Amino acid sequence: MSNVVVLGGGYGGFRVIDQLIELNLPKDANLFLVDRLPFQGMKTEYYALAAGTVSELDIRSAFPLHPQLQTVFGEITEIDFDTRAVHITGHDPLSFDILVIALGCTDNYHGIQGAFEHSCSVQTLSSTRRTYQQLNNTNPYGQITIVGGGLSGVEIAAELRESRPDLNIRILDRGNCVMSAFPEKLQGFVSSWFREHDVEMRSHISITSLEQGVIHNSDEEILSDVTVWTAGIQPIEIVQRMELPKDKQGRLIVNEWHELPDHPNVYVIGDCSSQPFSPSGQLAEAQGKQVAQVINARWHGKDVKLGRIKLRGVLGSLGKKAGFGLMGKTPLLGRVPRMLKTGVLWKSKNHFG
Repeated sequence: MSNVVVLGGGYGGFRVIDQLIELNLPKDANLFLVDRLPFQGMKTEYYALAAGTVSELDIRSAFPLHPQLQTVFGEITEIDFDTRAVHITGHDPLSFDILVIALGCTDNYHGIQGAFEHSCSVQTLSSTRRTYQQLNNTNPYGQITIVGGGLSGVEIAAELRESRPDLNIRILDRGNCVMSAFPEKLQGFVSSWFREHDVEMRSHISITSLEQGVIHNSDEEILSDVTVWTAGIQPIEIVQRMELPKDKQGRLIVNEWHELPDHPNVYVIGDCSSQPFSPSGQLAEAQGKQVAQVINARWHGKDVKLGRIKLRGVLGSLGKKAGFGLMGKTPLLGRVPRMLKTGVLWKSKNHFG
């Protein structure tokens, strides 16, 4: 009998389970999916939930059903590699023969005093629910500040502009413009959209601390009714505590099979795994598919050589009618990338692709 325990039902963990079932499980294999929720929350769409332009039901995806799959709900408190057991609140330790760590990320506050206490988040479904309440309870003409001008910050600002045209919205970024990691043509398109829709953009901001209603930019005080933090991510706390080899971002170093080198049959995928790509749901899904292939091959005593992961590109939205994308080095701007993003969401929710 083989116990396969998958920690986290996000894009990566979901894909591992789905692929293992599709590849025909051995009769003596038991799958366990551990998550806090009874469904997958589609994290790439949390920006829309926070802004109030979609309902939570729109961004839920049901977990697979299979007689050899058991879902376990609770908070993971410890992973013991020596006894090969996972400790979960409200449950006996869950033993594993094969473990997949797909637990995602949390906000990186970069040591800035008050950032955790005085900003809101879109990193979990529960935190996004709270962010939705704060944003949509803000009085007309209130000031919303989004810290971080990357993909998440841009999508929240644009969606909120459509949801609440009465609000004052600004983006603060430490770089020279929004989407600074992307080509100039794409940066210019996004900046132009924000200017046309009265979203303030401020660059070269160096936040030193936050307190209630105030963001300190060195000696300057920037007033804000609600502050949303999208200025970086890091692996979750349980991974941060692990005394294992990590990269500069604190992500666990894995071998060519996405496996911890010192712990056979323990795989790490998604935002906790050191990869030559930026973290994304697309990357987590690709890793999840490969890990399922590795597990299946080893069950059948076969060798497996994984190909290089190839990502399709990046898609982002500017409200419901405009968007942007990057396919290779080619920027996509306007309505077409927004339609493509809608199609990708539909495929993901319906378990295709």
